[in-house]
Amino acid sequence: MSTARGPLKGRAARLGRLMPSGPSSAARTPFVLLVVLLLGGGLITLLLLNSALNQGSFELRELKDRTTELTDEEQALQRDVDAYAAPDALERRARELGMVPGGSPAFLGPDGKVLGEPTVAPSPEPTRTPSRAPSRTDGPARTGAPDPARTREAGAAPKPTATAPTGTAPTAPTTSGR
Repeated sequence: MSTARGPLKGRAARLGRLMPSGPSSAARTPFVLLVVLLLGGGLITLLLLNSALNQGSFELRELKDRTTELTDEEQALQRDVDAYAAPDALERRARELGMVPGGSPAFLGPDGKVLGEPTVAPSPEPTRTPSRAPSRTDGPARTGAPDPARTREAGAAPKPTATAPTGTAPTAPTTSGR
């Protein structure tokens, strides 16, 4: 609908000289700045995201290594517990402590009646292995307590010693009643 008119006259001619006659570049500048800012912001965001993922990856690797170490340690400790809980190891340790296998058990009923035939456990045979001379770092010689191995060989029961420096008397061992 617009038709080409001739040269402008008067006031219109003066206004026409103020306006550039070529294509307008002023409308493109804000758009180009917006695109550059969006691309720059996107790249910076990707860089920060990548850095955070890499940091998380390193922490995850360290935690996996630590988990592996702790799992190995747990398995080694479980093997030790299993070795100490084995029946032959328990029997050997009990014999080292001077314990003997018990006889047939007897039980007390709720009415006080004895069920079963109680027997006395056999006394342990004294060992004929020579004991080594205690050194200064051994516990019984340093604390002044009698050596349990020598006391057993002599046939006397070991005497309880007071371990508390306050002079309190040692208490007798209690049983759990099981």
